[in-house]
Amino acid sequence: MENKKKIVSFTDLEVYNNTYNAMLLVMKEIVPKLPSVERYDLKDQLSRACKSVPRLIAEGYAKRHQKTGFQKYIDDAMAECNEIIVSLNQSKDIYPEQTNILLCNQLIDSYDKSARQLYKLGNVWNSFKRVSKP
Repeated sequence: MENKKKIVSFTDLEVYNNTYNAMLLVMKEIVPKLPSVERYDLKDQLSRACKSVPRLIAEGYAKRHQKTGFQKYIDDAMAECNEIIVSLNQSKDIYPEQTNILLCNQLIDSYDKSARQLYKLGNVWNSFKRVSKP
């Protein structure tokens, strides 16, 4: 049987950590290399979307006791993952010379996996049992 770490904070969620680390890569390796003509479009969209996913997970975790409140944040985080996937595809297709295609593909895979993890998290959250501390 696999040892599961007890979830006591949003930082214990694998999906939070994965999206936070992916955000760092997008902000350090993808956004700065896009041309300045994309300042108010692709750069802005990628920046806002990748930063919002871990934030939405953290906010949703705070509302985990409210099924609809929690689900709204999880749904919004999934939507942002999808937006990032589209923006990364646009970056590599429109600006292949300025974009690290391999990294974009890795990030696309990571955000796709994260969206699926968020979907599953939203579906199974009610079955998690709170364990009171001794």
